[in-house]
Amino acid sequence: MAPEIAASGSQNISISGLLRDLSGYADAKHSSKAATADEIAAAISLIFDNRLSETQCAALLTCLHFTGRDRDPLVLARCGQQMRDAATQVNRQALKKVVRTRGRKEGSYRGGFCDLVGTGGDGWSTFNVSTTASIVASSLLLLSKHGNRASSSTSGSADLLQAIAPRAPVIEAVTAKALPSVYENSNYAFLFAPTFHPGMRHVAPIRKQLPFRTIFNLLGPLANPVEGNIEARIVGVAKKDIGHIFAEALSLNGARKGMVVCGAEQLDEISCAGKTDCWRLVERPNPAFRGPRDEEDEDFTTSDEEGEPRTLVGIEYFSLQPSDFGLTAHPLSEVLPGKMPKDNAAKLMELLRNELTPGDPVLDFVLLNTAAMLVIAGVCDSDTSDMGHGDDGGVIRETGPGGLRWKEGVRRGRWAIESGQALASLEKYIEASHAATSH
Repeated sequence: MAPEIAASGSQNISISGLLRDLSGYADAKHSSKAATADEIAAAISLIFDNRLSETQCAALLTCLHFTGRDRDPLVLARCGQQMRDAATQVNRQALKKVVRTRGRKEGSYRGGFCDLVGTGGDGWSTFNVSTTASIVASSLLLLSKHGNRASSSTSGSADLLQAIAPRAPVIEAVTAKALPSVYENSNYAFLFAPTFHPGMRHVAPIRKQLPFRTIFNLLGPLANPVEGNIEARIVGVAKKDIGHIFAEALSLNGARKGMVVCGAEQLDEISCAGKTDCWRLVERPNPAFRGPRDEEDEDFTTSDEEGEPRTLVGIEYFSLQPSDFGLTAHPLSEVLPGKMPKDNAAKLMELLRNELTPGDPVLDFVLLNTAAMLVIAGVCDSDTSDMGHGDDGGVIRETGPGGLRWKEGVRRGRWAIESGQALASLEKYIEASHAATSH
């Protein structure tokens, strides 16, 4: 707990000591010291219970921003943990059962949940590529897409889904209680942030009044309600200088398979226009591990809780180009609809109905990001392919940056669209969301 955190009447708690430490202020009565990540996280946790005054909440967010502590990997990891702890809790055992019964293992993918998300704030207002790519990828993966309405763009992920015609999903119906039943019939679920993080309503008005992005803009991708059940993820960031930082934060939070990406245009997606910087989490065997090497239980590490873990996670950097996927580059101006959610939803449905011509800029943009999700999940490691009708089994084994099969990811993404499986996946989610209204 932060120094001098004390009750200050009614339910509010004072964090004056922490604010003094963060600002470096000292006088004859008070000294200043470096605030720890745990102290900062303890203060952040007060926000979710509405136990911090608006003045001190604003001061905390401001201090974190201007001292750069909101870009500290350990601070992000600890605050992300507090945000998840304050969220409406899911039934993790029920979700593990979903993975065992419905997860489709292939390559190094073990059938677990995946997420494809960005921090936002890149200022480009491109087509909703991560949401669309997550739907396409759910043809082969279990997807837990965590998202919200637009804050800095014209169409957020929730806005897009709610604009689907003629029948949109009931995103608010997919609650923590309903989630396992949704996955009984669907590979896809959209986890609407306000439904799972009710405590965020206390800070929303304050964030709107601050003229800069706060730590909460970075915590979203670290606060997926099913975090403990996520096998793989791709996170887009809008600034290259936080790419490695975010990868470290993911690793500190226990992530073992994932990739952080930043388009050269400061885009929080894999860019269709040119270079994308990538920081990949790579899991390797730990030579110091003393337990069995062939254990298949995903929760297994060692018989000694204090012993060495079975694997270690490192971070590898490389860059990607559309050509690495076998695709043509397109300027961002060709994927900037700048339109309302209903227009983007119409484009989404055109894509899922396979009505876009090969080489269409939006189609290629989606294929890039879908392929990356499939590659990072591990599906493309397989030397065989039997996805279903329309799959000729012709695995593309060519590797590119990072030693990974990016072109195979595109092949599988195309199959999902052309076979109709991506559209079917969305339809099953929509149906499951309506059924969830009875929970």
